[in-house]
Amino acid sequence: MNSSHLNKTDPKVYNLIKQEETRQQDKLSLIPSENYFSQSVRDAVGSVLMHKYSEGNIGHRYYEGNQIIDELETLTKDRARKLFKLPKDWDVNVQALSGSNANLAVYIGLLKPNATIMSMYLYDGGHLSHGWSYEPKSKEKKKEHEGKIGSMVYLGGERKVNISSRLFNIIQYKTNPKTFLFDYEALLEIAKKYKPDLLITGGTAYPRNIDHKKMKAIAKTVGALYMADIAHEAGLVAGGAVPSPVGIADVVTMTTHKTLRSGRGSIILANKDMIAKINRGVLPGVQGGPFNNNIAGICVGLGEALKPEFKIYAKQIIINARVLAKELMSLDFDVVTGGTDKHLILVNMLNKGILGKKAARALDLAGIVLNMNTMPYDKRTPADPSAIRLGTPFVTTRGMKEKEMKLIAGYISQIIEIVKPYAKLEFEDFEKQVAKLSAIKQISADIKKLCGKFPLIG
Repeated sequence: MNSSHLNKTDPKVYNLIKQEETRQQDKLSLIPSENYFSQSVRDAVGSVLMHKYSEGNIGHRYYEGNQIIDELETLTKDRARKLFKLPKDWDVNVQALSGSNANLAVYIGLLKPNATIMSMYLYDGGHLSHGWSYEPKSKEKKKEHEGKIGSMVYLGGERKVNISSRLFNIIQYKTNPKTFLFDYEALLEIAKKYKPDLLITGGTAYPRNIDHKKMKAIAKTVGALYMADIAHEAGLVAGGAVPSPVGIADVVTMTTHKTLRSGRGSIILANKDMIAKINRGVLPGVQGGPFNNNIAGICVGLGEALKPEFKIYAKQIIINARVLAKELMSLDFDVVTGGTDKHLILVNMLNKGILGKKAARALDLAGIVLNMNTMPYDKRTPADPSAIRLGTPFVTTRGMKEKEMKLIAGYISQIIEIVKPYAKLEFEDFEKQVAKLSAIKQISADIKKLCGKFPLIG
């Protein structure tokens, strides 16, 4: 960042931004939902476009002075059509402010209140916006929840966490209890029993490809719509590195800041009739005016993704993830499903003597940033789960390849072994002890040097 003006007018904020810039440069981000945007994307997001109000759609705004905004949004939609190879009768919405907003706009636009949605269980990799709820903590409720762990269906709890679980009837499916993979035959039987109006795939921690044709067939069998949420895989789909649901699913939603590397925001794809309804779900359904500066960032990012080098980048993300997963398994890490088909890896930490929350904090102190995560059939809570989740989009943007993935796996193994003796301490005491360890400080310094060889630029 180069902003002498901000430094003069608000040095406190300027210094915080500079600190965050340093953190991103000096640590390895392995959070699979994070990435680093080009200077061009950042310039667009920080532009004067943020000043303009533009409620409404192209050619039909509620405010005057939107001629240029109309051109920008049209260009963004055209680039999305080209990048995702949309059928001729499909259209695009780029106004929803986030993936959660996009999903809610789809529900409101296409479904009636109390309609039934069938989505993936949170612990198995589903997302909050797909209808998460849980039972409050009490002995009776805990016992009831534990009794449901072995079932492949979760009917929800009394605590409606996400607004989607308050507005709709949510049925959640789990992965196969032995393989932790989608069991399409079981999903068909669940769909036949509960007859959802909308079937959803996609989430935050499922490391394998989803067979969109099978899911569409299940939805069609019970008369449901099929929505593929590719928030995580959008860039991999755009780069041709994983199968695309476009033209198969009825609706495709995505965020733009993960593997797509196009600033913060979302994109919704569907046939023109559905998009007309979804547009009303966005406005006035869940929000007012769109953020035109964010749309500009998306537009620039989509332009970058249309270049040949993006395909190379998308494929390298997966190559790196597979090498990292394989190396971790060679170091006795229990990688869920035995590997990955995309950018993310889920690791069950039960055999390591230190679980997700403490493992993630120790790794951060040593310069490796990832997150704690639930895993399929986890008996622990999302606030203190058994697993960790990591991915390769950010480090691939740095230019790292297979050699560096092996180094990173080695560092992760070293760090876990170093901090394991402190695993039984209370979390705050654990953090304090780990932060003092000279071995952790040395690894942090080594990782900083590694990051220096692959600086974040452009």
